[in-house]
Amino acid sequence: MSLMEQERQVLVIFPHPDDEAFGVSGTISLHVKNGTPVTYACLTLGEMGRNLGNPPFATRESLPLIRKNELQQAAKVMGIDDLRMMGFRDKTIEFENDKALTELFSQLIDELNPSLVITFYPGYSVHPDHEATGRAVVRAVRRLPIDKRPKLHCVAFSNNHMEELGPPDIVNDVREVSEQKIKAMQAHISQTAWMLKDMEEKWAKQDPEALAWLNTERFWTYKWNDDLVK
Repeated sequence: MSLMEQERQVLVIFPHPDDEAFGVSGTISLHVKNGTPVTYACLTLGEMGRNLGNPPFATRESLPLIRKNELQQAAKVMGIDDLRMMGFRDKTIEFENDKALTELFSQLIDELNPSLVITFYPGYSVHPDHEATGRAVVRAVRRLPIDKRPKLHCVAFSNNHMEELGPPDIVNDVREVSEQKIKAMQAHISQTAWMLKDMEEKWAKQDPEALAWLNTERFWTYKWNDDLVK
C-alpha cells in the first residue's frame, strides 16, 4: 500500500458524473479528511448516460437535472467544497478542439496551483470522452517546466493496461472511508443501481476481489518519456 502524501491542493478532472465515484472517491475523501482542498472539474452532466434508473425513474429530458443533483450529492458526501461543472455536452468531448480544452485545463492549473492532478490515463481508459479528457490534461501539465509540474495520477482500466503499464504505481488504502465511497456511488443511483446490487451481495459474502476493489484505489503515474500524447 502507498502512504498517501499530504498535498497542497488536489485537482480532479473527469468528463462524467460518477467517473469519480468508482475508483477515486475514497482517495478524494481521504484527502479532504487530511485537510487538503480538492477541486473537482466535471466536464459534462452525463446527459447521454445509458441508464435511466433501475427501475427507470428518469427520462431523456429529466436525466440532466437528475445527474446534476446526483453529482452535487456525491461531492457533498466526499466533502468537496469546490465542484466545477464545466458545461460541456456528454459524448462530445472527443470532438472538442484539443488546443481549447488544453488551454481550459491550463487555466485551472494556473488558478489552483495543485500539487496533484487526477484524471484518466490516455490510451487506457476506454471511453472516447475519457481519452480526450486525459490527453488534454497531459498536454496542460506538459506545458509547465518539469520542476513546476504537479504529480499526475491516472486511472486506467482498459483490457491491456496492466500488460503495457505494469502494476499500479500508487495503491491507496481507503478502508477508513469505505462508507463514504459507497455513499458516493449510491448518490449516482440513476447509473449505479444495477451494479451496486451485485457488489453489495459480493461484499456481504466477503468476496476478496470485491472487497479489494472497495478498499483500495489504484493509480498510474504518467510516463512522461512515452510518445502517447504529443
